[in-house]
Amino acid sequence: MKVHEYQAKEFFASYGIPVQKGFVCRTVEEAVDAFKKLGVELAVIKAQVHTGGRGKAGGVKLAKNVDEVRTHAGNILGMDIKGFIVDRVLVCEALDIKSEYYMSILPDRKSKSAIFMLSREGGMDIETVAKETPEKIVKLPIDPTVGLTDAKAREAAFALFDDMKYVKQAAPLFQKLYRLFVEKDASLTEINPLVITGNDEVVAIDAKMTFDNNALFRHPDVFELFEPTEDEKKEQEAKDKGFSYVNLGGEIGCMVNGAGLAMATMDMIKLYGGNPANFLDIGGSSNPTKIVEAMKLLLSDKNVKVVLINIFGGITRCDDVAKGLIEAFKLIETDMPIVIRLTGTNENEGRELLKGTKFHVATTMSEAGHMAVDLCK
Repeated sequence: MKVHEYQAKEFFASYGIPVQKGFVCRTVEEAVDAFKKLGVELAVIKAQVHTGGRGKAGGVKLAKNVDEVRTHAGNILGMDIKGFIVDRVLVCEALDIKSEYYMSILPDRKSKSAIFMLSREGGMDIETVAKETPEKIVKLPIDPTVGLTDAKAREAAFALFDDMKYVKQAAPLFQKLYRLFVEKDASLTEINPLVITGNDEVVAIDAKMTFDNNALFRHPDVFELFEPTEDEKKEQEAKDKGFSYVNLGGEIGCMVNGAGLAMATMDMIKLYGGNPANFLDIGGSSNPTKIVEAMKLLLSDKNVKVVLINIFGGITRCDDVAKGLIEAFKLIETDMPIVIRLTGTNENEGRELLKGTKFHVATTMSEAGHMAVDLCK
């Protein structure tokens, strides 16, 4: 789950991490009032959307008077940034910046711990730095049994700063950030850039946080900030109905029982030259109602041209699944090609039941994959 920059900064401030004072505004006049309240000579107006690249898209502007605030806020509000429409801006004091740095905390599967990623190339896309100059990124794993000790915090600070006066500010800042990361079950905490101001202060002038969806039940204060996209709404609806769904943007819709088989099905589609539209695990049920709901979800995706139903009958019998499919498609009107592969318990009986139907029935997984890709083309 993502939150906006201003919301992440509120979490930062609650943990004692230095950030700029600012106001969230949804109209031009609110932005003008915020500028007056700040009483500063120069303000920055920043689009608040759940994506990066705001500056490059024109979503971050400086303003030194009311007229400029009105102009920039008017231009940014309603702007489309990577498919996100800006409905609010953050107006805050523009700081005198001497230098910029990058830092983040995220889980690392290799070390089985959280790691600090640090770079003196702040303000840039970290992906670009990682690709072109990976030696400029420092990675420090944090032992979860001891946390971020004073010594480790200083090591992280020295990765960014040579001057001790900045290290003394950064080390406790990093410890607070790590505590925030752990206590709020975050999956990413990022500052880009972390800056040194003209007053020699270390300040987070940007903030990014994402949270582990599986831990949101522990954090109602985080969950209340949830603003789901259309895809996320579909994923939540699917979860409420008892199956797992993730949209992937392809043309071949997948309905599979079992997460591992679903992953293998998507890999197979890619191998044969197609593009999976989704991950959809309906579990072990042959309940026609569940199949209808899953099919409606697939058909609501305008990109889907073919549906591949891949079922392994272990405890669930294939003949029961076939009956469920036949009953389900009596309730669904569609001309879309449907490929079905059944294997496992009573697979022959299941395939026999599907003979004479409008389904394209495959015997093997490979045959089903080729059939779906060919029908899509």
